[in-house]
Amino acid sequence: MRERYGGDILTHPEFDPDLWMEVGSSGGTDKNRVYGLSNTTADNLWLTHSVSTVESSQSISSSQSKEFLALQQHTAQLTEKYDNLSAEYAQLKASHAQQRAEQRTESEQIKASQAQQKVEYEQQKAAYEQQKAAYEQLCEMVMNMANSGTCAPNLFWPYNHQPPPGSPPPPPAPPLY
Repeated sequence: MRERYGGDILTHPEFDPDLWMEVGSSGGTDKNRVYGLSNTTADNLWLTHSVSTVESSQSISSSQSKEFLALQQHTAQLTEKYDNLSAEYAQLKASHAQQRAEQRTESEQIKASQAQQKVEYEQQKAAYEQQKAAYEQLCEMVMNMANSGTCAPNLFWPYNHQPPPGSPPPPPAPPLY
């Protein structure tokens, strides 16, 4: 009792079942016998442990009480930090989910825009191909007409910025003020 609770006998509890169990089960032929309480076995002592703990808790020294309060405060602080971190984690998780949803939406919009641009490109390409075919067809018709003799050669083709002979002169330019 002195090793555990100090030299002052007034601060010792009346009964410490853990200490009795420790001494009683330390070995030897009388193992699991607790002396000084009749012939109570260790099993019976454990049954009364909860009752005796309540009784002995009233005699806990003030230093142990201070340590207990300090541990309770530390536990409360750690619990508060844990709750704050849990809330922050939940907030970050929600923010991340929202960012991913926004990125998915933006990605879908980009894909839709690219698909629309591809359709427009294909339409422009088809229109270009049609114009190219029409131009080649027109060139071929002009060449066939020039080679067949059905069309008289024109010295002014393609006009070379000169009017054909016998055409009326252009109108005069308006006066400058």
